[in-house]
Amino acid sequence: MVTNRVKLQFGEEGDGPLVVLLHGFPESRATWKHQIRALAQAGFRAVAPDLRGYGDSPKPRGIDAYGLPLIVDDVAALIESHGDAPCIVIGHDWGAAVAWYLAMSRPDLVRKLAVLNVPHPAAILREMRRSFRQRLRLTYQLFFQLPLLPEIVLRLFGVCGSLTPMLHWYRALRRTRGQLRKLFRRIDVPVLILWGEREPIFLPSTIEDLDAWVANVRVERIAGAGHFLQRDAPERVSELLCDFVRA
Repeated sequence: MVTNRVKLQFGEEGDGPLVVLLHGFPESRATWKHQIRALAQAGFRAVAPDLRGYGDSPKPRGIDAYGLPLIVDDVAALIESHGDAPCIVIGHDWGAAVAWYLAMSRPDLVRKLAVLNVPHPAAILREMRRSFRQRLRLTYQLFFQLPLLPEIVLRLFGVCGSLTPMLHWYRALRRTRGQLRKLFRRIDVPVLILWGEREPIFLPSTIEDLDAWVANVRVERIAGAGHFLQRDAPERVSELLCDFVRA
């Protein structure tokens, strides 16, 4: 059978119920090192993959290879290969977007969902319609969709790694937007949103009034933390995640 899936490389620690942690741009599974350790010590099997185009995982050629539906499918295959579904899924940045869409499209695989500093996709669209400030904050994504120039600029700012595959996630977004909207469904499993109060990309209003899309959601705000709150406040994030997965 021919498939567009790629085999993700991942790190794993601990024994017990499965928890999958999904990183964002421009990082790798290493961003979760504090949380992996804490979850393992709490009695869980923490699995953190390098997502498609990142770290040690495959980096297929072409923009179409980085559409979110394919990446969601990669993660679904990873969960199925561990034979412990439904599991707990945690995501940050792009990894949070993958986690949201996984919970909507494959509810059989997700028992609980925790996301860091990325709202529900429908809430993002709602606030973009309402707020010029929110649209302005997301203009960097348009820049990242340009050919070649983003790679040059990010290198100048010291960002390392294979930048073109990472940036293809943004470039593919325009091509898959209609397909992604068809995946919008109400999420019935418990959801935890961790929110750094110094978040520079999304307005606080994007995590308000989520009842239409999420049945059971809790928001925990972390003072002094920005977008990368798992690094800004590692102990607090680990504590909140461990409490959530144990509940």
